[in-house]
Amino acid sequence: MNFPIAMTSRQEPARSLRWLSPALALLLTVVAGAVIFAALGKDPVEALVTFFISPLDSLSGWAEVCVKMTPLLLCSVGLVVCFRANVWNIGAEGQLVAGAIAGGAVALMCNDTTGPWFVVLVMLASALGGALWGAITALLRHKFHANEILVSLMLVYVAQFLLSWAVQGPLRDPDGFGFPQTALFESGALLPVILEGTRLHAGALMAVIAALGIWVLMDKMEIGMEFKISGMAPLAARYAGYRPGHLIWISMLICGALAGLAGGIEAAGPLGQLTPTISPGYGFAAIIVAFVGRLTPLGCVPAAFIMALFYLGGELAQSRLGLPSSITGVYQGLLLFFILACDTMIFYQFKWIGFKKEAA
Repeated sequence: MNFPIAMTSRQEPARSLRWLSPALALLLTVVAGAVIFAALGKDPVEALVTFFISPLDSLSGWAEVCVKMTPLLLCSVGLVVCFRANVWNIGAEGQLVAGAIAGGAVALMCNDTTGPWFVVLVMLASALGGALWGAITALLRHKFHANEILVSLMLVYVAQFLLSWAVQGPLRDPDGFGFPQTALFESGALLPVILEGTRLHAGALMAVIAALGIWVLMDKMEIGMEFKISGMAPLAARYAGYRPGHLIWISMLICGALAGLAGGIEAAGPLGQLTPTISPGYGFAAIIVAFVGRLTPLGCVPAAFIMALFYLGGELAQSRLGLPSSITGVYQGLLLFFILACDTMIFYQFKWIGFKKEAA
């Protein structure tokens, strides 16, 4: 019997399936988390509520999620530019730390007579510090053909050691009883709070503006097309007259500046000083955010919100339920694993039902 339908493979998945993949990955992450919580002897429902619902049960909770979302969003949209250009910058964490050092050093120059405009200089110094740190990777990749994955990753540890040296040496608070930290920044070097009674600061608005700006750059400007073509088809890009070295420099400088700005915001926002633990790994988590966001600037906004929820939910789960501190990292790893698995299924191997063509 001749049926009019058959299993056929699509040439290209529907656009809606691009967003089904991260949604399915998030669902699988939640299910896997419930299994992990049960194995640890915790009530899975209580643990999941603590992890995903409790952080959002008040206005201050939403504000805290947005505070943690800010550096994730800034770093991830910068990484989108690099990854689209086939520049595998894994060192956004180091660029964030370098930006924090530069911005912190400028912030310490502020005194109690300086006006609120001084924070602008702090942000500019942070962006410049991150851009210069990213420029090291661009130089070694462009001039000496070094692997940018290894170079940018190793520079993370160099930046962290540099921060440790700075807060224990030239930038250490002379009245801090020997603790490895700087003095608290004066009010003129701090970001203004935009929601009274919370820690939500102007850096959150800067992150959203940056995401919109990168969206315009990647989708509405010629250089964005150059980034995409260079990443997808390097030979075609060369044939079209694009300069690979030029794109490497621009993508690394943009990403470094945004990551450095994230570091400056962390120092001049929620912390108000430099410490050796300026970041809990925002630069590395931003890699996951970029991929969960489908390597699109606007997609990074909800992805950064979810990752920030993981951070805050993990902290609550540690304090309320006694869960291990590594649970947040486990969830981040699971989310990345499931997003890659779902992409493989949806984009490469999944078969669809279609109609047979009538024989001529």
